[in-house]
Amino acid sequence: MAGGSAIRGSRVGAGPMGEAERGEAAPRVWVSYWCAGGHETRPSFAEEQGLSVPETWDCPRCGLPAGQDRENPPSAPRNEPYKTHLAYVKERRSDAEGEALLDEALAALRARRGG
Repeated sequence: MAGGSAIRGSRVGAGPMGEAERGEAAPRVWVSYWCAGGHETRPSFAEEQGLSVPETWDCPRCGLPAGQDRENPPSAPRNEPYKTHLAYVKERRSDAEGEALLDEALAALRARRGG
């Protein structure tokens, strides 16, 4: 026989829950959004004073941004290509600065080697 203080036959959230236990559901507003792929998404928002819905919504099917204008959905964001470490260094330093740093590092290396 197992001991412990576990309540048998139930779990968190088990059992019927009606409106009386949860409280009244807030009135909802459904807003349609369309993406460039033609998918429609209809999230709901609680209807309240001064309701402001987002201009765009991410499409759950393709991940593109979706807008409320079916004929003119927002375009896909422009992705920047992957930059290597060397590309970032070249943005910060000119070729002349790079040559000067290389000469300095080679001179320090030769001085340590004694040659």
